[in-house]
Order: sequence, then C-alpha cells, then structure tokens
Amino acid sequence: MRNKLQKLGLVLIGLVAGILVSLNFSANAGKEDATALPIEELRTFADVFNAIKQGYVEPIDDKKLITYAISGMLSNLDPHSAYLDSDAFKDLQVSTQGEFGGLGIEVGMEDGFVKVVAPIDDTPAFKAGVKAGDLIVKLDDTPVKGLTLNDAVKRMRGKPKTQITLTIVRKGETKPIILTLTREKIKVQSVKSKMLETGFGYVRISQFQEETVADVARQLDKLYKQGELRGLVLDLRNDPGGLLHGAVGVAATFLPAKAVVVTTDGRTEDSKSKFVASPQDYLRGKHEDLLKNLPSGIKTVPLVVLINGGSASASEIVAGALQDHKRALLIGTQTFGKASVQTILPLSNNTAIKLTTARYYTPNGRSIQAKGITPDVVVEETANGATHETLREADLDRHLENDKEKTVSAKPPVKKGETENEAKPPVVPFELASKNDYQLNQALGMLKAWQIIKQR
Repeated sequence: MRNKLQKLGLVLIGLVAGILVSLNFSANAGKEDATALPIEELRTFADVFNAIKQGYVEPIDDKKLITYAISGMLSNLDPHSAYLDSDAFKDLQVSTQGEFGGLGIEVGMEDGFVKVVAPIDDTPAFKAGVKAGDLIVKLDDTPVKGLTLNDAVKRMRGKPKTQITLTIVRKGETKPIILTLTREKIKVQSVKSKMLETGFGYVRISQFQEETVADVARQLDKLYKQGELRGLVLDLRNDPGGLLHGAVGVAATFLPAKAVVVTTDGRTEDSKSKFVASPQDYLRGKHEDLLKNLPSGIKTVPLVVLINGGSASASEIVAGALQDHKRALLIGTQTFGKASVQTILPLSNNTAIKLTTARYYTPNGRSIQAKGITPDVVVEETANGATHETLREADLDRHLENDKEKTVSAKPPVKKGETENEAKPPVVPFELASKNDYQLNQALGMLKAWQIIKQR
C-alpha cells in the first residue's frame, strides 16, 4: 500500500508540474528560479488528494478534484483571479461583445458571498432595484456560502423568461430583501447620449466593451449634428469597467495625441506597459478609427465626468487620466478603487484562468488600488447629502494592497440578517439623464458657470 501511495504521489507531482509548465509559470516568473518545485508541498498535495479519493463520503473523480484545486489556488490570490471552466470562459467572451443571458449584474466575491459591484442599466437587476454593495446570500433555495463565484454566476444566468429568487442583505436594512427576477437576453448598449439643453450634451457609458470606442464616436457625432457643444457631461457612475483598450480609446477621445492614459507594472516584461492616446493602443484592427472624424472641438469642450462608488477599473482609468491631465472636472463620490489588470490565459478544453498580472497607474504615477479616485468636487446623490453606501475594493478579502500608500477599508463589513422576511424596494424605472438626477443637475450647473467665467 505504501508503494502505491508513493507512486500516486509521484504521478500527482508530475501532474501538478505539468500544469505549472502549461501555464508558462516558468516563463513568467521573471528572474526567479521557477524550476525548483516545492517537492514537500506537492507530496502533501498528493497525500490530501489520495485521502479524498480513498475516504471521502462519496466517490469523486480526478478531473473534478484537480479543477477544485486549480480554482482554490486562484480564488485565494485576490478577489479577481479565477478559474474559468468552459461555460464561464464562453460567458466572458460573449459578455465583452455586449450580449448575454441573465440578470445584468456585475458581481464579485466577499467573505464567501456574492457582492454586487454594479447593476447594468435597464436590465432586470436594475429595474428590480438591486444596488451596488448588495450582498447576495441565497439563490433560490441555495445558500451562496460555499459556492464559487463561477458557480453563483452560472446559477444567475439562464434561459430568458425563467425566474430566480435572490435573497439580499443590504446595509441599513433590518431585514433581508427577497427579489424574484425574470432572466432576459441582456443586450447591453454600452453608450447612450442625450442633449440636455441647447449646447450641453450628455454621454453615458455603462460598460467598456469591444465596440465602446466606436459607439462613443457615433454618439458624439450625433450630438454635434444637433449643434456645437458648449459643454459635455461624461457619466461613468456605476460603470464596473471592462476592456482596457476601450478605456484608452475613450480617454483618447478628449486628450491630445500621444498623451499618456495609463501605465501598468507587474513581474513580467509583458506586464510593464504604457498606453497613450494613439490608435495603436486602442484599436484592434476590426474597424477604422472613428475618432479621427470627430470635430476638433471635442478636445477642448468643457467636460465634467460623473463618478461614484460603482465606478471601477476601466472607468477609473478614464477618470484618472482626464483628472491628471486637467482635461475634465470630476464630480460625485469616491470610486471603487480597482487598479489591477487581469489577463485571460486560455487553457485546454476551452477553459482559461483569469490572473491578476499587473497594477495600473494614472499618468501622474498615482496608484488608486484599494483607494479609488477622489472627485474634484464631492457631490452626494441627493440634495440632503445622502449617498447609497457601496462596497469598494478595500472591503474585499485578499485585495491587493496599494503599493504606494496604506489604505483602510472604506466601511465595516455588512452584517448578515437573521430573518428572511420579504422587504421589496420600490422599482425604479430606468430614465436616461433624468431631470431628478441631483448629481447630473449639479454637473450641468457647473458647465453653465464655466461658460459665464469664460465670457468675462
């Protein structure tokens, strides 16, 4: 029996070593000696693997155990690294194209539960009143505790017209909120626009996707066809981010050519990059550069950017670049604080890993990791100073520390409710650039004041 265990241990050590090589860990470890595998720890892994195979209460196949091990390695690194099985990998690819089936929520994992980063505009989750910072503790009758993020996402996604019940714990509510949502085919139009008043335009970006840069160009062109702009509001509130090149392109829309948008730095040479306002850094060769056809006035039009605690990742790159170059006035509340870059590394069998490979920095070298971007003018959601409290990067377990300054959690953890009585929030219909939007009204007021000052 001992010989069998030793043979099994050697086989498993070889298997794990093969996995490491297949992920190019040896090539990505910089100057460190990646060939020195931790043999004793791998033997421990083999012992645990064998103990589960021999003694677990129910039979479990090797593939599932290895998948669990890979998933565990990644999920314990930071909140954004993850193993993507074939379904999750496909969902990721589809969602960046702007269409997928589900509820319309950008989520993360915190303390074993699903936390809402932001609901996507005009989706079932948004219409039902799901808010950034909500803690999802149950999906139908299944407790979320114990599920991986991928498992939870799988359960929330599904065929259109099917229903799912979410049990939500929300800061400030004494009872859990129970919502029954009907899944829809989510077709996210990531960019929308509206003329607020004569000469004052509004552009809303809800997520950064493959076509976001081209869509921004189209929406701005539509606004300019209604007359020369004297001011523009760029709304990045509750924008959870998305594709890096989309963020670079949106920033490039308003910045001078070759202006630095963002820099990244990690352990490998590939992770050390500088992205500037140039087609080479935001186009992927799929279509022409629509930005070059925009009126030259877009580079100088007075610009206000709206941000809040749901503005994360790519939207923070745009806000940080425009703030550092003094190209825009940032209004709203502190952003989420996610300044890390995730690289998708495809594996065999149509699976992949999402691995945090770098931190990013604003043009002035600021790190906003676990800190967020502070607006130039703090404006709460309502006139009485109330703002819905949201989770931020600093609140997530195992978040990357800011490598330039110490950060603290933005708020204490959400307490779990003890009862499950229904307490539904009012349904808020989606309205683009609502007249009741206090922050937007303040932004418009500042643009008008800007015009008066310029005339003096």
